[in-house]
Amino acid sequence: MKAKLNEIIKHGHLGSMAIFFAVYMVTFSYIENRDVHHYIVHTALDDKIPFCEYFIIPYLLWFIFVAVTILYFMFFNKNKWKEYYQLMITLATGMSLFLIISLVFPNGQDLRPVLSGNSVFIQAVQFIYHTDTPTNVLPSIHVFNSLTCCMAILKNKRKYFKKTTDIVTVILTILIIMSTMLLKQHSVVDVVLAALMYTACYRVVYGKEVWKQNAFCSFLFTNR
Repeated sequence: MKAKLNEIIKHGHLGSMAIFFAVYMVTFSYIENRDVHHYIVHTALDDKIPFCEYFIIPYLLWFIFVAVTILYFMFFNKNKWKEYYQLMITLATGMSLFLIISLVFPNGQDLRPVLSGNSVFIQAVQFIYHTDTPTNVLPSIHVFNSLTCCMAILKNKRKYFKKTTDIVTVILTILIIMSTMLLKQHSVVDVVLAALMYTACYRVVYGKEVWKQNAFCSFLFTNR
């Protein structure tokens, strides 16, 4: 583990992540706080989807899911750095596209219900509603990042518990996607656009033609 950590520090992986995250958060904060008109994303199908506070569990598990996936590919994956870079490039691309879309097309939603009751699930949803504004929701980062992590895990050639972890990962990903709509955090449009955006990013980042470019492969993977 110590040797792996030294290698990570040597090649600047932690620094790159920190810089990207800092830039992302500063940009997102600016987008969230600027005074602009937001276009409401709403479809008739959204009104037919019921609110279910119990889905706060998979919604919150998303944070652990993404973090654990990144840590696995950074510290424990045996396939050197290729799969790690594929994961991180896809995540960074999707999150950057989200910022661009939010900048040029300020958007929001009006789906949130008036909450009643004081169960732990309702209180957790109230906390999310309080900390996460109903603006800049298109596309859903919850959905995009979940699909990215799910596919990275499914494609990973692990020696132990692969079938079990694959099944758990797929189920968790489905529940997280459902939670974005059942908690009224996102419209169906947000979910569909996130899935389409992920599909496009996947074809580019994981496409065979990308990894056949010798110069690109050498730049990323030689001596790593």
